[in-house]
Amino acid sequence: MKILKISILLYFLLFAFEEAAGQVQPVSTVKILLLGNSLSYTNNLPELLQQEYASKNIKLEADILAKPNYSLEDHWNEGIFQKMIASGGYNYIIVQQGPSSQADGLEMLLDYGQKIAKLCRQKEAKLVFFMVWPSISNYHTFEGVINNYTKAAAKANAILCPVGKEWKAHFEATKDFSFLGSDGFHPSLKGSQSIAEIIVKTIKLE
Repeated sequence: MKILKISILLYFLLFAFEEAAGQVQPVSTVKILLLGNSLSYTNNLPELLQQEYASKNIKLEADILAKPNYSLEDHWNEGIFQKMIASGGYNYIIVQQGPSSQADGLEMLLDYGQKIAKLCRQKEAKLVFFMVWPSISNYHTFEGVINNYTKAAAKANAILCPVGKEWKAHFEATKDFSFLGSDGFHPSLKGSQSIAEIIVKTIKLE
């Protein structure tokens, strides 16, 4: 009798395990390209994004093309990223340059943002503007950064990832600037982790 009860119990446990396993959703995969400068490659942002997506059972394939002080114009003129996009397979192209709070920065965001958006549409990828922030010494330009990235994303019909806007709200509410590194501009590890969280929160996977 005991053997029969144990067998029945094991049967139901195995049945429940198999049914639960069948309900687990397959891991989704998303592929992105980060295009920018040192604000993107500091602290290995692609790896932090992979960790953030993994926590949501999503596999991320992340490529990055980022060089010190590069603008979108620099990347466009160099011509490397056009070949990367042409190869296809990217779901999202995430772009940023420097703070761009002045008129020339806005012009660059608008002009090259629209050129990049056209390439994205050809390959059915979605363009994302990664809004950055000014250095502490140029904090007074923060609203200009927010406004110009917002205008550029709207003009290109792109997704806006409002890192700068969220950071400004955090800075002013807490007086805590630990998202910034020792130079008062590049992100600390905590800052890069925040960037990854905001990007994942902003991009709605379909």
